[in-house]
Amino acid sequence: MNPKDGERHRVREAVKFSLPTVIFGTSSLGNLFVALDEETKCEIVKECLRLSNGAIVFDTAGKYGAGLALEVLGRCLRRLNISPDQVTISNKLAWVRSELKTPEPTFEPGVWKDLKYDAVQKISYDGIMECFDQGNELLGGYIPQMVSVHDPDEYLAAAKGAKESEKRYNDILDAYEALYDLRRQGKVKAIGVGAKDWKTIRRIVNDVPLDWVMIANSMTVKTHPQELLDLMARLEQENVTVINAAVYHSGFLVGGNYFDYKLITSETPGSEELYRWRMDFFEICNYFNVKPAAACIQFSLNAPGVNSIAVSTTEIKRIEENMIMAETLIPVEFWEALKRKRLIETYFFEKTQA
Repeated sequence: MNPKDGERHRVREAVKFSLPTVIFGTSSLGNLFVALDEETKCEIVKECLRLSNGAIVFDTAGKYGAGLALEVLGRCLRRLNISPDQVTISNKLAWVRSELKTPEPTFEPGVWKDLKYDAVQKISYDGIMECFDQGNELLGGYIPQMVSVHDPDEYLAAAKGAKESEKRYNDILDAYEALYDLRRQGKVKAIGVGAKDWKTIRRIVNDVPLDWVMIANSMTVKTHPQELLDLMARLEQENVTVINAAVYHSGFLVGGNYFDYKLITSETPGSEELYRWRMDFFEICNYFNVKPAAACIQFSLNAPGVNSIAVSTTEIKRIEENMIMAETLIPVEFWEALKRKRLIETYFFEKTQA
C-alpha cells in the first residue's frame, strides 16, 4: 500500500560501505547497441569474475534489454557455479517487463537490439515492489544487495505541467519508502539513485538520505559543471558513495557513433561541436601517447567524491583493459594541454602523478 505523506519516515541512518574501483555494468547483456550470443555474454561475465580478485559488483537494471540483462546475468552466474554470496548485485528499479506490441521496444527506440519484450516505467511504492520481485525472479536466485530508483529524471521530464510534476515527485518519494521498507525487512543492504540528470539527484538527496548515487553521462572529461562537482564534494562529506557511470558518453568519446544513447552522424543537429571536441581530444591524446579511454576513466574516477566507475563492454578483451586503465598514471601535462585547448574546465591531478 502507498504510505500517506505524513507516514513517511524522514530520519534514517545512511549505510557506509566500500566498493571496488571498477563496477561491471551489464547493459551489453541486454543487447545495448548490438545483440551478442549468450556464449559471448557468459564469457564476459566469466572474465569479470576472473579479474575481480574476490570483490565484484555487477550493476544491472530492469531497463537493460527489458529484463534480458537480469536473466542472462543470473543464467551465466548459475552456469559458472557462482554462489549468491560471492557476488554483489546492484539492481536499479523502475522499469517492468511488458509485452512487445510494436516492431521494436518503445522505451528507448533504436538502442536495444533483438528484444522479445518491452518495458514500462513504474515509479511508486507498489511499482518499485513489483520491480524488485520481477527482478529477483529474472535473476533466478540472486538477490540484489544494492537497490535504487532508476531514471527518476525521465519520470519527472514526462510530466505535463507543474501539478503533475509535483505528483510524480511524490511518487518518487513513495518509491523510496518502498526501498526503505525492503531494507528494514533485511532484504537489501544499501539504497541509492541512478540518473542522467544530476540536478534530479541533487533534489532527491535533499529529501531522502541515500547510501549511494550513480551519476551517468554527467561527470566526464567532456562534461563536468562546477555545480555538479560541488554536489559531489558535499556527498563525500556526507559519506555517500558516488559511482560514476557512462564515462564515454555511450562510446562517443572513444570513437563510437552513439552519444548519450542516441545515434549521431555529422548531419545530426548540434553534432558539429561534439565532433570538433573529439577530434581535438584525440589529437592531444595522440601527442601524449594516452589512450582516449584511459583519459576518460582517469578523469571520471578522480573527480571529487568518486568511489568507483561503472563500465560495460561488448568486447571481452576490453574488460582487462578497463581494469588496467583504472590504475594508469597520466602525466599532468596532458591535463594542462586539454585545459589550454579549452577541452576541459578543470582537472584533479597533481604534479606527483607524472
